[in-house]
Amino acid sequence: MTRHFLNLSDAGGDAIAAILNDALDRKAARKGWPKGRPDADAPLKDHTLGMIFEKNSTRTRVSFEMAMRQLGGDAMFMAAGQMQLGRGETVADTSRVLSRMVDAIVIRTDDHAKIEDLAAHADVPVINGLTDLSHPCQIVADLLTLLEHGKALPGLEVAWLGDGNNVLASIIEAAGLLKFNVRIGCPKGYEPDAAFVEQARAAGARIDIVHDAAEAVAGADVVITDTWVSMGQDHAHNKIAAMFPFQVNDALMGKAKADAKFLHCLPAHRGEEATDSVLDGPQSVIWDEAENRIHAQKSILLWSFGLLA
Repeated sequence: MTRHFLNLSDAGGDAIAAILNDALDRKAARKGWPKGRPDADAPLKDHTLGMIFEKNSTRTRVSFEMAMRQLGGDAMFMAAGQMQLGRGETVADTSRVLSRMVDAIVIRTDDHAKIEDLAAHADVPVINGLTDLSHPCQIVADLLTLLEHGKALPGLEVAWLGDGNNVLASIIEAAGLLKFNVRIGCPKGYEPDAAFVEQARAAGARIDIVHDAAEAVAGADVVITDTWVSMGQDHAHNKIAAMFPFQVNDALMGKAKADAKFLHCLPAHRGEEATDSVLDGPQSVIWDEAENRIHAQKSILLWSFGLLA
C-alpha cells in the first residue's frame, strides 16, 4: 500500500519515533561531511522526487532538494504556475501523470483538500510540504531539535504563543501521538482547529487554551511561536494588533523554565511575534531547527518509501 504523509497520524506515533531515531543516526553519521555528499548507503539512488510548489519557500524547497541529494536521489522543482495545473488541469489528472514520471511527490499548497485529492489519485507517496491545515514535516524537525537538546518528549510541557495556525495544528497532533502537553496562548477568535484538539485530548494529551501569554508560558520546557500573518492572509492590521500581547520577549521567556528552549519555524518577522533578543538569544535553537528540516525529511522520505518500519 502506498504510504502518504499528509498528516502525522498517517504514520502514527511508533513510526514518528522511528523517523526521529533514524534522523538522529543519519545526521550523526554525516558529521563533518560536505553537505552535498550522499549518505554511505544512498538508499534512494535512482529515485526522483517531484516537488509542486504553489507557495514561496526557502526552507521547505532547499531541505527537500538536499534531502534527496543526500539520500542519493534527485529532486525536480515544479512551480505550479508553470505547470498545466496552473492552467486548469485537474489535480487528479496531474497526479496520474506524475505517478508515471516520478517516484514520490511533495506539494506545498493552500487548500488541504488539494493534497488529499492528489494522494487519492497517486500511485506514489505524496508528502505534505505545507497546507493551510497542517505542516507535519516542520514538526518532525522541531521534535528532532528538541531531542538533540536533551528534551524527552513524553510529558514535555510545550507553550505556544500566537495564531492557531497550521503549524500549531501539527504540534497538537504530535502531542497526542507522542504523549506531551501543549498550553496555547492566543487571542480570542484565533484558537486552533478544534478537530486536532479533540483528537489529541482523546489520545491522552493535555491541550489547554488560554488567553494570557504569561499563563501559557509559565513553567514551560519549550516556547514556540510563528509569524502572525500567513502567506495570502488579509486583515493583517487588526490581526497584528490582537497578537502583540503574545509577543515572545525576554520577560515572557523568563516565565518558562530556566532551561527552556525557543523554537520558531521561520521566516521571522523580527519585532512582531518575537524580539531579536529572543530569536538570537541563548535559549533559541532556531538555526538547528532550520537545518533539521533536511534530516527530518530524509527519514520521512524513507518511511514513505517503506524503508522504515
